[in-house]
Amino acid sequence: MARDAKKKKGAPRGRESDLVENVIFINRVAKVVKGGRRFSFSALVSVGDQKGNVGIAIAKANEVAEAIRKAFDRAKRNMVKVPIENGTLPHDIVGEWGAGRVLLRSAAPGTGVIAGGPVRAVLEAAGVRDVLTKSLGTNNPINVVRATMNGLTHLVTAEQAAEERGVSIESLGGRSG
Repeated sequence: MARDAKKKKGAPRGRESDLVENVIFINRVAKVVKGGRRFSFSALVSVGDQKGNVGIAIAKANEVAEAIRKAFDRAKRNMVKVPIENGTLPHDIVGEWGAGRVLLRSAAPGTGVIAGGPVRAVLEAAGVRDVLTKSLGTNNPINVVRATMNGLTHLVTAEQAAEERGVSIESLGGRSG
């Protein structure tokens, strides 16, 4: 169990080699009790198949390895589908969560993932290859990751937008593929 926690960030773990698992943030938290403080650990992780499915989760346990394992299990259960077109996002969006705001901007092929640590971990797990991002507001990793997921879940493809409006894709205008 302790060996798994030492594996390289982003490396596939164990039997499910099709999923990319990233440990984003580990925090030591304390509970004050009569005899002093009881310490435990919380782990924030992202899991994705690099084909448009990504999930995040936070878990807490008395040991780091156990917190990470619990978080990975929860993240796998909470995966969502993200629309990705040609390795980038279908349109620009700002995701918000609490005081955290993350600007996600589609980019030309070859740009790469221009993002800070927490945002990068989520986008790479999702399989986004070209994107420009800017973290606005807080730099708290939990709020930044949740803001990123908020933005990703609110993305829509041109087909979805046309269907919702009841019009053809051509009449939407905008830039062409």
